[in-house]
Order: sequence, then structure tokens, then C-alpha cells
Amino acid sequence: MTSGPSVRRAAAARRSSLADVAALAGVSKGTVSHVLNHPERVAEATRQRVESAIAELSFVPHGTARSLAVGTMPAVGLVLSDVANSLFVEMLRGVERIVEERNGYVLIANSYTDLDRERRYLGMFEAVHTLGALVSINNAAHYESLAANHRGERPLVFLDYRNLDDRYCSVHADNRAGGAIAARHLVGLGRRRLAVVSPPHELQPVAERLAGFEEVVDASDASIVARVSVENVHRADGWRVGRELLPRIEAGDIDGIFAVADLAAAGLLQAVSASGTVDVPGDVAIVGYDDNQEAWDSPIPLTTVRQPGEDMGARGAELLFEEINDPSHEHRVVGLAPSLIVRQSTVGTA
Repeated sequence: MTSGPSVRRAAAARRSSLADVAALAGVSKGTVSHVLNHPERVAEATRQRVESAIAELSFVPHGTARSLAVGTMPAVGLVLSDVANSLFVEMLRGVERIVEERNGYVLIANSYTDLDRERRYLGMFEAVHTLGALVSINNAAHYESLAANHRGERPLVFLDYRNLDDRYCSVHADNRAGGAIAARHLVGLGRRRLAVVSPPHELQPVAERLAGFEEVVDASDASIVARVSVENVHRADGWRVGRELLPRIEAGDIDGIFAVADLAAAGLLQAVSASGTVDVPGDVAIVGYDDNQEAWDSPIPLTTVRQPGEDMGARGAELLFEEINDPSHEHRVVGLAPSLIVRQSTVGTA
């Protein structure tokens, strides 16, 4: 690796780059990026060597240089699918924590999962020269449309979505693993006649949760005896499904239910328990997904699969800053593990 006077002369002839810093410090560009974005991950001696090279070359990270040159705001844009859902509030906390550590701030927009709104907000963030943007989406059509319309002038990271190419970084919770967790819990409790409640399958998280759930059920002596599709996953949708399934629950045809979102699960739980004819979880055990406020703030607390929302937001922001500081960085798809939160809707009270 080139170092010493030749690096200093080359850097002096132009604005120094991340590669110049790496060469002078005798480390990889990735190590320099870690020093800028994750200094706690770098050994003290190496970090000091990199910081000395940065000082000697008067290196200004790419994002900061652009900010000084063209008036870029020291801000990151964040488009969330629904700020009424506490999962996305957790994502916001994670993004804010990382951005504030770098002395920036976050511009927040709410898309209501509407593609036109997503496009408009991302265009607005470009127009006001934010450092970059993050956007939460849930299907391939939105990803392809936003990717096609993105001019690439500033980094863009996708949240709550697993893209299948290397055009952008993305961070998602492993929904397939989450569905499998829900199935193993119900089957492990002895539930054998299962129902699933979900919105349309073209939503990536939904399809993957169901795939994981079905894989475990298919390998067991349980079976899925009912599938109910809902247009949305609001509490009212869950209530309607609960009333629809109630006769089959009363007859003993269904003893376990997996709803792929807590809002629907909470409404379903409310409808079933309010009937006065069904005991939860004695007659039917109910599992949701997300661990948002609807799961724990309920007369019968809801067992659910928790998505690591804050970690998702933080990791996405870290990837964004890596690209801001080094536009040639390798795009990555990061998957985070969900976890089961067991509550009264499946195990009752102690």
C-alpha cells in the first residue's frame, strides 16, 4: 500500500480522499470508514493512526465536503410508512440516535404506504440538499419505482425491506424466521388447528412471515384449517375477522390463530374475548406480530413476535453515513433477528 511523502504530494494537488487517508495510515478504506462511523469498533492504536492521517491531509468526509460546497443541510430525510404504528416510532428513535451522534438532525415524513407520497418526499429531501434519506417500504413495486426515480445524487437506504439486488443498502427484520417463531410457539403449546389472518401476499413482510409459519406447520402434526385475508391490518379489520371465526372457535375447529400484524391481532382478540363464550387462551391461543403498543396495552396482553425497530433504524442510519463518507462503499442487505414475546393471549396468567 502506497504511503508517506508520495501520498502527501498527491493529496496536496487535489482535495484529499478517503483512499489517501487509508494509504497514509497503512490501512484499508473500510478501516477508515469504521473510524469515521464506528470508532468503537477500531483498535485504539489504529484509530489514532487514522485520525493522525485525517488531520495531516486535512481530509473532509465526502458528505461534509458536499455540505460546505453546495449548502447541503446537515440533515437526513426519513420517510416512514405510518407514524401511528409504534414500530415506526422505534425506527425513528434508532435513526435519530445515530444522526445526533454525528451532530445532524432528522426530517420526518409520513407516507401512509402511498407510493406517490414516498416519491414526493424523497424528491423534497433531494431539493433541500439533505445528506441522504431512508425510507420504509413493504413491496417490490415501491422499491422498483423509487429506485427508477432516484437520481443517485445522495445516498438512499431502505428500511423494513429486503431488496434482492445490490443497488441500495437495506435493513430488515427476518420475517421468515419470525413466522417460524410464531408457529413453533403455537405448535409447542399443543395447538393443532390453526388459522392465519393476513393482508394481501404481495407485501413482502407478509409473504415471508406466512412462508416461515407454513414451513414449521407443514413439518408438524398441526395444520392450517382457515386462512382469512383482510384488506388492511387495523383493529377494526381484526374485530371483523374475530366475529367471523367465532363460530368455528366455539365449535373447537380452531384452537390457535396467527395474525401477521398486532393491530389486527388486537382487534381479533377483543372480538373473541368479548363474546363471553370463548376463553383466551384456554379455547384459542392468539399470536400477533410487531410488538407495538397494541400488543402490550390490551386487557389481555398479546403474545407477539417482536421486530427490532430501533436497531433497524440505527443500522440503516449507520449504512447511510458509511455511503455519505465513502460513495464507493459496498451496498449491503442486513437482516436482524426477531424474538418471541410471550404474554397472556397464549399462556394465560401465572
